[in-house]
Amino acid sequence: MPSHNLAYYKIDDLEILGYSIAGEETVIAMPQLDICFDIGKAPDQIISIPNILLTHGHMDHAAGIAYYLSHRNFCGQTPGTIIAPQNLLRPINQIIDAWGTLDGNKVPANLVGIKPGDEYQIKPNLFARAFPTKHTNGSVGYCVIEKRKKIKPEYANLNGKQIVELKKQGVEIDYPLELPIVSYLGDTQFVDFSQLNYVAESKILIAECTFYEDEHTTRAQAGRHMHINEFAKLLESMRNEYIIITHTTQRTPMNQIKKMLKEALAKETFNKIILLMGKKRKYNF
Repeated sequence: MPSHNLAYYKIDDLEILGYSIAGEETVIAMPQLDICFDIGKAPDQIISIPNILLTHGHMDHAAGIAYYLSHRNFCGQTPGTIIAPQNLLRPINQIIDAWGTLDGNKVPANLVGIKPGDEYQIKPNLFARAFPTKHTNGSVGYCVIEKRKKIKPEYANLNGKQIVELKKQGVEIDYPLELPIVSYLGDTQFVDFSQLNYVAESKILIAECTFYEDEHTTRAQAGRHMHINEFAKLLESMRNEYIIITHTTQRTPMNQIKKMLKEALAKETFNKIILLMGKKRKYNF
């Protein structure tokens, strides 16, 4: 029986499953991409995913690290990879070592430190690029990008033999092409992420919008989270096809959140919105 009742959505050929309530737990998995954004309390359903992209070290986003790594080892899987802000590697190592001592077995792990601008290769043509956010010291968001090469227009009509000959001569017949698939902001206060083209043009944007009531603006500022007023401003400049909202507060009922989003956003933008916790159902691999 799965340990969590996760929300589940499918966008084209990509499955998205997770759970995200402010202060309780946040974990968002995309199995086809071999990634999980944050780890929450390590639901059983995501243990098989080999890469965890950790945005920051708060308990509701990172508590399950040791269990995830240990359970992969128990199941005979390769060591899980934790990609995390560079400044978190030492405390994460300490946690893993402590749990290994308590458990009586060493916990295998592949830890990768990252800072804004760094990339981590997930698959041959798939990369996770880190970018800065404003939440905790060193916190980052991630954009998962597919990298391809596209032939230049002037060579598009050549046959295979002609292309091979040009390559032998050292002619650059193609150019790099980046296709941003999904960007995950993690927890963050307002930043104009539209200045990062790969974030603004990601097919899918997964973004926090924690607070909604007018009287909660000071709570948003204190916790370095986004309020609906800031969120609406951010989306004005974004060009994503789908927008998944995470990290919603329990202080405002979900039906009220939907109503307030509809009032705050342009109709075209609102039609792109998916509230991760707007519906839930069990999901099994």
